[in-house]
Amino acid sequence: MWETGKTSQMRRYNLPVLGISETHWTQAGQQRLNTREMLLYSGHEEDNAPHTHGVALMLSKVAQNALVVWESHGSRIIKASFKTKNEGILMNIIQCYAPTNDSDDDIKDQFYERLQSIIEKCPRKDLTIRMGDLNAKVGIDNTGYEDIMGRHELGQRNENGKICKSMCIQQIGHRTMEDVRTWRGADVASDHHLVVANLKQKLKKNWKSGQTAIQRFNTAFLRDTDRLNKFKIALNNRFQALQNLLKEEETSMEDNWKDIKEALTSTCQEVLGLKKYHHKEWISTETLDKIKERKNKKAAINNSRTRSEKVQAQAEYIEANKQLKRSIRTGKKKYVEGLAMTAEKATREGNMKQLHDTTKKLSGKYSKPERPAKDK
Repeated sequence: MWETGKTSQMRRYNLPVLGISETHWTQAGQQRLNTREMLLYSGHEEDNAPHTHGVALMLSKVAQNALVVWESHGSRIIKASFKTKNEGILMNIIQCYAPTNDSDDDIKDQFYERLQSIIEKCPRKDLTIRMGDLNAKVGIDNTGYEDIMGRHELGQRNENGKICKSMCIQQIGHRTMEDVRTWRGADVASDHHLVVANLKQKLKKNWKSGQTAIQRFNTAFLRDTDRLNKFKIALNNRFQALQNLLKEEETSMEDNWKDIKEALTSTCQEVLGLKKYHHKEWISTETLDKIKERKNKKAAINNSRTRSEKVQAQAEYIEANKQLKRSIRTGKKKYVEGLAMTAEKATREGNMKQLHDTTKKLSGKYSKPERPAKDK
């Protein structure tokens, strides 16, 4: 879970929802990332629990807006429900991390019984999607199961594969799937490949009472004198035109406020533009180059034609990943040391504003994780 690049790969492949298995996080909660995505996670709830298993769902802005409710179900299952454009129909996504085929039978029975119970509680009219790392092999024999599986699989069907197949038969809405494929180029330093499914069902914003869309403008441009003067001139021209209009017509206070708000937002949009996401300050150009290099090594593995080429490409990928991690640690260390020196200088000079701003950067934006509410 701590590997870098998940959000960038999520945006690269335009994924509204990304399921993650083996997060190794404990407890359950939700966190808003610096990149604007939201992470819903579920793990072991016990005190001093081991950092094993764990599942999560990473949501884009579109998915966050459509989110209705989500539930944590221990270290192996998490469920989230989303509003769709079909009235009265929800999309339920259940992210799983199944026990391995060699696990104790009691552990496997407990997992599948809990999973089946969660699925049965979903209304039949809703679209329910079960995904994740099921640790199953379904084999190549799809005789009698052509509607739920293809023939392009490796190995022989194991016990987990049989259970997976039987659960898929019980599901409805298979025709909702338009396309399912593996993207081997996605690189997050994992030995798993990204599986992406396109659905006919579309998400719809779940409006809450009093909720309005928030526009964030790039106010950092106002630090530039030329841009600031341009903003003042544009805003002054709009207010002058608005003032002349108000003299000619009798309008209510509400109409006046709407006109003033429109003048402000349109000027900000024209001169400043919307705020865009930038990389974290401690990620250097060198680190970005190493991310690209690791991505190229990943492509080399996928393009290998012989076993020896693949072994060599994997070794180079491992080395590139080590260098990337080293570069990230070095960059973050230099960034923190630079902030500490800036704070010391501000203290000596009595510059309390700079000291406060630098201290905030050093401490980070901590917020207590939000936990899902459970019914009585």
